[in-house]
Amino acid sequence: MPTAMVTGATAGIGLSFAHKLAARGFDLVVVARDETRLDAVAAEVRSTHGVGVEVIPADLATDTARVEERLRGSAVDLLVNNAGYTLRKPFLANDIDDEERMLNVLVRAVLRLTHAALPGMIERGRGAVINVSSVAAWVPRGTYSAAKAWVTAFTEGLAPQLAGTGVQVMALAPGYTRTEFHERARMNMTSLPSWLWLDADSLVDSALRDLRRGRAVSVPGPVYKVAAATIPRLPRRLVTALGHRQLGKRRR
Repeated sequence: MPTAMVTGATAGIGLSFAHKLAARGFDLVVVARDETRLDAVAAEVRSTHGVGVEVIPADLATDTARVEERLRGSAVDLLVNNAGYTLRKPFLANDIDDEERMLNVLVRAVLRLTHAALPGMIERGRGAVINVSSVAAWVPRGTYSAAKAWVTAFTEGLAPQLAGTGVQVMALAPGYTRTEFHERARMNMTSLPSWLWLDADSLVDSALRDLRRGRAVSVPGPVYKVAAATIPRLPRRLVTALGHRQLGKRRR
């Protein structure tokens, strides 16, 4: 059986990836901070899909070493760098240590885990990395969107370096998705129209289709495909102003 590693696997997009990949016959290595929730997810996936599930509890803000070691050890055929979160307050209202912890998860962990995974994949002549970004990458709104812009650019820049190796990398850039992400950040999403929400399971199905098609960037949903194509063509001052306005409306 092939093996997939999913970070941030206890909820939302990461949990959907865990179930969808297990249903496709992947054994799993699941990574998250909360060991209790991680064990519960592992038990659920084993029971539902009959696959092997290895658990690595780790806070990727401070501890990537064990995860990197696992990636350099037994074969991992697919790495999904999904772990992430945002901060509710604007940059100057946050403690700088909190901003740095977020960057560690969104950027440093993606960098280090991708670097740990790829050599083995290249040696075996197969494998893939999905780095979960966001459509926020195209809208300047502070540290989170800057980090996601890095993830998208990093992944797109890496893709041609892997040509001919049998290994793929893809950035997944979803829009608003029904998960606990916004609730955790205490963001008020009640005014967001229903047509802007994505379903995590459908999003993951779309991402896996795009991976099979060899795409370097996957943007699920027609609304967000249009947004990703249009936003870079708009005046930057307009995009920045719209992003700032939307962010202000979501804070409680």
